Amino acid sequence: MKTRLRVLRAEKEWSQAELAAHVGVSRACINSIETGRYDPSLPLAFKIARIFGKNVEEVFLYPDGASANPSGSPS
Repeated sequence: MKTRLRVLRAEKEWSQAELAAHVGVSRACINSIETGRYDPSLPLAFKIARIFGKNVEEVFLYPDGASANPSGSPS
């Protein structure tokens, strides 16, 4: 999953460790999310988005061509 996390963190001039402390995870967890090796749980994604005053969709982006509706039927 693509993320705007690094950019948002840089805007606040926070290190990975500082963001990690704000949301209650390790710095390694933030690094893994930023590099795409780990997709956060839904509660963690909401917590991260709230810290930046954003919606989850503004922080975590679907890859091009991916659908939010895996069944393919209209919502």
